[in-house]
Amino acid sequence: MGFRAALHQAGAAALTQLLQFGVPAADQRSIPCPCGHQAHYRELRSRRLLTALGEVELSRPYYLCPHCHQGQFPADVELDIENTEFSPGVRRMLALVGQDAPFDHGREQVKLLAGLDVTTKSVERTAEVIGEDIAQRERKEIEKAIQLDLPVVVGKPIPALYVEMDGTGVPVVKKDTVGRQGKTEGQPAHTREVKLGCVFTQTTYDKEGFAIRDTNSTTYTGAIETAEEFGKRIYLEACQRGWSGAAKKVVLGDGAEWIRNLAELHFPGAIQIVDLYHARQHLWELARKLYLNDAVKQKAWMKKHQRLLDKGKIEKLVLTLRAIDATNPEVIEKLRIETNYFERNAERMRYPKFRRQHLFVGSGVIEAGCKTVIGSRLKQSGMFWTVRGANAIVALRCCQLNGQFEDYWEGRRAA
Repeated sequence: MGFRAALHQAGAAALTQLLQFGVPAADQRSIPCPCGHQAHYRELRSRRLLTALGEVELSRPYYLCPHCHQGQFPADVELDIENTEFSPGVRRMLALVGQDAPFDHGREQVKLLAGLDVTTKSVERTAEVIGEDIAQRERKEIEKAIQLDLPVVVGKPIPALYVEMDGTGVPVVKKDTVGRQGKTEGQPAHTREVKLGCVFTQTTYDKEGFAIRDTNSTTYTGAIETAEEFGKRIYLEACQRGWSGAAKKVVLGDGAEWIRNLAELHFPGAIQIVDLYHARQHLWELARKLYLNDAVKQKAWMKKHQRLLDKGKIEKLVLTLRAIDATNPEVIEKLRIETNYFERNAERMRYPKFRRQHLFVGSGVIEAGCKTVIGSRLKQSGMFWTVRGANAIVALRCCQLNGQFEDYWEGRRAA
């Protein structure tokens, strides 16, 4: 470690020499100013910068506009170090550790692995700034999608492309829950819902006919936003993954109204499937209401009615539920809600039909995504986020998990 520190020190000294810009030539002493006038060279100015090799000193030309008195450092823009004390390499490290674990843990990782001393706040701010930049670029792409200015995806036709959607609550600060109703009536909300979507492909199935997801084919996108905004987001992700060229197009969800509406709006003609395990959970909730504290009767009732569900005989299941004679107002209301749920989603619950096509009937991919993408990073004990901060980390995390983090930095360099 001592040898590494010495090499870093020597490297930092060499880098300092490389970062000594000279006085600009006579024909380069005036540059355009955003105000429309010309800014003129005044002097060389120095600053300190933390790089992957340690702290270095940078000397570069300073230009000042006599009209608006706005100063400029063109070298800072060229080196991508404008308004920051960290080099692109260090910011890349801070963003990477910041999206992966609590910010203080990230600070420790940077110290151990890179030998750099940074503050916890620096990790937080840098990760959120990079995440917000990624989110801003995503919003621009979404605007293009709205205008139907989408790139044409070429390549082999995809046998089956899936879109899955779900939502999970993230704890947020009080100012971001003002006026929002909590889960308990009369109590304020303590969370905001992150809507998360994923897209993946399937090209084969096992000996029993069950679908097999293509390895490393899953990409994620998500944010705390309205269903309308999220619909455009997941539509763009699907289009970029080759939705138009897929032989089979499948939208999987838990039967929630917002998911159903987005599927019909953005993915017309797709095979819509309600997650079998969510549908079973609805039956279990009804069984517990019908036979309170009687596990034996609950299981017996479930065995009979789950058979109808699994066989896709939803109309018969609905008739059976409507024939139940109940006097308890709570049970009557629960029966009404669940009966409507199954009746409304009947065509999305033809599980034998879907399985004959070797399709997935469970939304396990997005369920796992809610845990790995959102839960493991944003729902740890004691965490409270601003909506802006949460969205930045979600964007950064999706970028990394999608394997697009290096592409993002290449894009920054190219810009």
